[in-house]
Amino acid sequence: MTAFDYAAAAELFPSRRKFRTTRAAYMRFATAAEAIRYAVEVLPERSFLGTILEVDEQRFDSEEMRRLYDAAEYPLARQPAAVADDPVRKAS
Repeated sequence: MTAFDYAAAAELFPSRRKFRTTRAAYMRFATAAEAIRYAVEVLPERSFLGTILEVDEQRFDSEEMRRLYDAAEYPLARQPAAVADDPVRKAS
């Protein structure tokens, strides 16, 4: 993966699943780091799994967002519980 710009503006597109449990909506963020934090730490898992992040015309799915969140380069503080409850790592 090439260098990711966590400071770039970002957009989150919610899951398009018919049976959503929450009413997640399209959101814009000043930085990709903030968008990733929101997706990983705030969205319920069912919503997160279908959410797409767009940064500089590139799209990232939930697995890619999780990798960006877990990367050493991620500039924001993480919630300890969010890192411990990583569904992507448990599946490995």
